[in-house]
Amino acid sequence: MSELELVGVAAWSFLVALAGGVVGLVLGNLRLPVFVAAASSPAAAGGANIAVSGIAAATAGTAHIRAGRIDWRLFGWMTPPSVAGALAGGYLSGRVSDTALLLAIAAVLVYSGFDLLLRKPVAAREGEELNVPAAVVSGALIGLLGGFVGLILGSLRMPALLRLVGMRAATAVGTNLAVGVFVGVAGLLGHLPSAAPDWKLILVGGAASVPAALLGARLTGRLSEQALVRAIGAVLLVAGVSAAVQALA
Repeated sequence: MSELELVGVAAWSFLVALAGGVVGLVLGNLRLPVFVAAASSPAAAGGANIAVSGIAAATAGTAHIRAGRIDWRLFGWMTPPSVAGALAGGYLSGRVSDTALLLAIAAVLVYSGFDLLLRKPVAAREGEELNVPAAVVSGALIGLLGGFVGLILGSLRMPALLRLVGMRAATAVGTNLAVGVFVGVAGLLGHLPSAAPDWKLILVGGAASVPAALLGARLTGRLSEQALVRAIGAVLLVAGVSAAVQALA
């Protein structure tokens, strides 16, 4: 890996983590193509990508913890099935067509992006009214898909938290990132038996993501609820198009 490639990896990781920190997404599918181009193999890139996603999520999550933007009750319900799904998906990666999975993910992301941008905001529910079963089921399924393709897939978890679970956008941002930390660790562990991740990519991408994720998370509180939902919708559209391009390339 040349020095120029390392600089490109660092710069792109910084930009992706900055945008992700604002809207509560680690955007691993935007980082993945650059990692694939720089790594020795797609499997090594996938493992490194999900590790850097976990680092970015953990960094931004610390800022959201300080700001009180995490629903710990919901986190407790959603994390275990998400981790179990990610472990299973990582272990079984390579046995299901990545193209089919990415196209399915792209379709959901594009739909979710348009849904958040065009539909009227749904009244958020609080406390006991949150749809916990929806959090458990969606967490498990999204974790499984993410483990298959080397992504945390917070971009799928976010619309689930907003539309199915009924969380406020700011709280969903922090909770999504907190769950993403554990999904990233589980996905990395699931990939280890089949292919070692590219540790140089983890080091460079992770180091660049830390300051960017912190900066992005601090910007979250400056957006209104509606503006934050619109920003999430716009980012989901970009992520969906990116996933489709990756699947068809």
